[in-house]
Amino acid sequence: MRAWIPTILRLLLLAVLVAFLANPYWFEPLFRPLTQNGAPAIYNQGSLLSLTLQHLKIVAIATAAAIVVAISLAILVTRPAGAEFLPLSRSLVNIGQTFPPVAVLALAVPAVGFGEKPTLIALFLYGLLPIFENTLTGLTTTPANVVEAARGAGMTGRQRLVGIELPLSVPVILAGIRLSVVISLATATIGSTVAAKTLGEVIIAGLLSNNLAFVLQGGLLVAALAVLIYDALSALERMAARRMGQVARND
Repeated sequence: MRAWIPTILRLLLLAVLVAFLANPYWFEPLFRPLTQNGAPAIYNQGSLLSLTLQHLKIVAIATAAAIVVAISLAILVTRPAGAEFLPLSRSLVNIGQTFPPVAVLALAVPAVGFGEKPTLIALFLYGLLPIFENTLTGLTTTPANVVEAARGAGMTGRQRLVGIELPLSVPVILAGIRLSVVISLATATIGSTVAAKTLGEVIIAGLLSNNLAFVLQGGLLVAALAVLIYDALSALERMAARRMGQVARND
């Protein structure tokens, strides 16, 4: 029974999240004590559902771009022809971790204007490092005997990459993507400071009006999304690890 408790709690969290986004006014009595002077208890300057979907869209686009670039770079530097570019690649993917997101936004706004674009740039740069490093780890720790067996079977370098190395690296790569997504979910809130449509709008509105209910709503929505997506990606990672373990045993 105890093994089911985490699953039940996650399903309960998902149900509460869906219910709150579908009809937030059901929860008004819970937030009313956090307001002052008759201020609204539920965010009323826009649709919470719309902001949540916009928030997820920005994170998804930035993460997809980071996945493509980071995995491509990791593949490049683990091939003999691209090994010399490893230091340069590491320097590039570390840029996002070197500069705070606010600084990236400040530099991007004059170049691309206000809105989603500077936020996408910041999230893209921030999401590169964990995906790149995990892909690099996965590709460089592929069992040598498996690679040699594939080479002995006459597989070309590309065939070994696509058929052996990348599939065996999937669990490690997914761990990097999971970390990148969670970082982006939290970081995306600051995009509202440059007019991007994210859940940061709710938090900023609460801070400007001294309305703790708004701040809590924005923070809880981001936290709930992070927990649910983290758990979903963790489940995929475990499934991939089990599948790769079974394949390895069968081989």
